[in-house]
Amino acid sequence: MTDIYRALSDSIRRQILQMLSRREYTQSEIVECFTISQPAIKKHLNILEEEQLILVRKEGKYRYYRLNKESFEKSYSMLQKELELILDYKLMKLKNYLEEENE
Repeated sequence: MTDIYRALSDSIRRQILQMLSRREYTQSEIVECFTISQPAIKKHLNILEEEQLILVRKEGKYRYYRLNKESFEKSYSMLQKELELILDYKLMKLKNYLEEENE
Protein backbone atom coordinates (compact mmCIF):
# COMPACT_ATOMS: atom_id res chain seq x y z
CA MET A 1 0.00 0.00 0.00
CA THR A 2 1.28 3.43 -0.92
CA ASP A 3 2.21 5.76 1.93
CA ILE A 4 0.95 8.90 0.26
CA TYR A 5 1.72 10.94 3.39
CA ARG A 6 5.42 10.07 3.03
CA ALA A 7 5.36 10.94 -0.65
CA LEU A 8 3.52 14.25 -0.27
CA SER A 9 5.30 15.39 2.88
CA ASP A 10 8.06 17.08 0.89
CA SER A 11 7.52 20.05 -1.42
CA ILE A 12 10.14 18.82 -3.91
CA ARG A 13 8.31 15.50 -4.28
CA ARG A 14 5.01 17.32 -4.74
CA GLN A 15 6.58 19.44 -7.48
CA ILE A 16 8.02 16.35 -9.17
CA LEU A 17 4.60 14.68 -9.11
CA GLN A 18 3.04 17.80 -10.59
CA MET A 19 5.60 17.80 -13.40
CA LEU A 20 5.12 14.10 -14.11
CA SER A 21 1.36 14.55 -14.26
CA ARG A 22 1.86 16.46 -17.51
CA ARG A 23 4.41 14.28 -19.30
CA GLU A 24 7.34 11.90 -19.01
CA TYR A 25 10.74 13.32 -17.99
CA THR A 26 14.27 12.00 -17.87
CA GLN A 27 16.12 12.29 -14.59
CA SER A 28 18.40 14.98 -16.03
CA GLU A 29 15.38 17.02 -17.19
CA ILE A 30 13.96 16.84 -13.67
CA VAL A 31 17.29 17.87 -12.14
CA GLU A 32 17.41 20.94 -14.42
CA CYS A 33 14.13 22.19 -12.94
CA PHE A 34 15.50 22.40 -9.38
CA THR A 35 18.32 24.08 -7.54
CA ILE A 36 19.23 20.99 -5.52
CA SER A 37 21.80 18.35 -6.46
CA GLN A 38 21.29 15.35 -8.72
CA PRO A 39 21.76 12.91 -5.79
CA ALA A 40 19.06 14.76 -3.83
CA ILE A 41 16.65 14.54 -6.77
CA LYS A 42 17.48 10.85 -7.15
CA LYS A 43 16.61 10.32 -3.48
CA HIS A 44 13.20 11.96 -4.02
CA LEU A 45 12.60 9.90 -7.17
CA ASN A 46 13.47 6.72 -5.26
CA ILE A 47 10.93 7.54 -2.56
CA LEU A 48 8.23 8.21 -5.15
CA GLU A 49 9.11 4.97 -6.91
CA GLU A 50 9.09 3.02 -3.61
CA GLU A 51 5.63 4.41 -2.90
CA GLN A 52 4.55 3.31 -6.39
CA LEU A 53 3.48 6.81 -7.41
CA ILE A 54 5.83 6.95 -10.37
CA LEU A 55 6.92 4.45 -12.99
CA VAL A 56 10.40 4.21 -14.50
CA ARG A 57 11.50 2.84 -17.82
CA LYS A 58 15.05 2.50 -19.07
CA GLU A 59 15.93 3.30 -22.64
CA GLY A 60 19.62 3.05 -23.34
CA LYS A 61 21.44 5.08 -20.72
CA TYR A 62 18.37 7.16 -19.85
CA ARG A 63 15.71 6.60 -17.22
CA TYR A 64 12.29 8.02 -18.00
CA TYR A 65 9.88 8.83 -15.19
CA ARG A 66 6.12 9.18 -15.43
CA LEU A 67 3.22 9.37 -13.03
CA ASN A 68 1.65 6.04 -12.08
CA LYS A 69 -1.85 7.45 -12.55
CA GLU A 70 -3.73 4.38 -11.32
CA SER A 71 -1.77 4.14 -8.08
CA PHE A 72 -1.82 7.91 -7.56
CA GLU A 73 -5.59 8.14 -8.06
CA LYS A 74 -6.20 5.23 -5.68
CA SER A 75 -3.92 6.71 -3.01
CA TYR A 76 -5.39 10.17 -3.44
CA SER A 77 -8.90 8.79 -3.08
CA MET A 78 -7.94 7.03 0.15
CA LEU A 79 -6.36 10.25 1.43
CA GLN A 80 -9.58 12.15 0.72
CA LYS A 81 -11.63 9.55 2.61
CA GLU A 82 -9.30 9.72 5.61
CA LEU A 83 -9.50 13.50 5.67
CA GLU A 84 -13.30 13.38 5.42
CA LEU A 85 -13.42 11.08 8.44
CA ILE A 86 -11.16 13.38 10.42
CA LEU A 87 -13.20 16.45 9.51
CA ASP A 88 -16.50 14.70 10.25
CA TYR A 89 -15.19 13.73 13.68
CA LYS A 90 -13.95 17.26 14.40
CA LEU A 91 -17.24 18.80 13.27
CA MET A 92 -19.21 16.39 15.46
CA LYS A 93 -17.06 17.32 18.45
CA LEU A 94 -17.61 21.01 17.71
CA LYS A 95 -21.35 20.49 17.37
CA ASN A 96 -21.49 18.64 20.70
CA TYR A 97 -19.44 21.34 22.39
CA LEU A 98 -21.68 24.12 21.07
CA GLU A 99 -24.82 22.28 22.09
CA GLU A 100 -23.44 21.82 25.61
CA GLU A 101 -22.60 25.53 25.80
CA ASN A 102 -26.16 26.46 24.82
CA GLU A 103 -27.74 24.33 27.53
